[in-house]
Amino acid sequence: MTAQDRINEYWTGRAPAYDAYQQRPERLDADRAAWSEIWEKALPPAPLDVLDVGTGSGYVALTLAGLGHRVTGIDLSEGMLTEARRHGAELSSGPVFRLGDAVAPEFPDGSFDAIVGRYVAWTLRTPGEAVANWIRLLRPGGLVAMVDSTWFADGLDAAGFYDAEVQSLLPLAAAKSIDETALALANGGLEDVSVTPLTTIFELDNRYGVSPGHEVQMQFMVTGRRV
Repeated sequence: MTAQDRINEYWTGRAPAYDAYQQRPERLDADRAAWSEIWEKALPPAPLDVLDVGTGSGYVALTLAGLGHRVTGIDLSEGMLTEARRHGAELSSGPVFRLGDAVAPEFPDGSFDAIVGRYVAWTLRTPGEAVANWIRLLRPGGLVAMVDSTWFADGLDAAGFYDAEVQSLLPLAAAKSIDETALALANGGLEDVSVTPLTTIFELDNRYGVSPGHEVQMQFMVTGRRV
């Protein structure tokens, strides 16, 4: 079993609980409104062809579909895709969910206007390769938009994620500043890279709390364009 296989297995095992946390009723309406506003500001007006890499249980893909975009979500965790497809089936015109690698998505060149992800940048085995592949899939002027934070600045060991071999393969996992993620996008070939703090999500996290093992901290939208 490869390191990536172990990552996939880990997230498949966590998928039901992870999705339930995303859907917790006391926060659901506030979250949906906040994230819809964030993505509406981050992306050009709909409809766009959007690829959601590392879609997980489909939260971002479903949000973007609700804004009128044509969305494809990919993930290597079959368990996460099961949750995403279950939610997508509830919509008359939902995203398409399929098995796929965020680092090396298998689509024709120039297939998308935007490539997005939430909480996926830290999981990338080879960020430079990933960004180069995303650029190839974008149409001229296309946008990459990644939401992430410095979740594990003290290391994945302290957080109990993965084994030592897997940890060593994730260069952004222990980033101490979101600038490291921004630099990875810029070094990969994107232009006009910018970082925007997501203060509304920070306020919601302070009000409702965060998942076990995490602390409340600022999340960021990191964007860059293909020229």
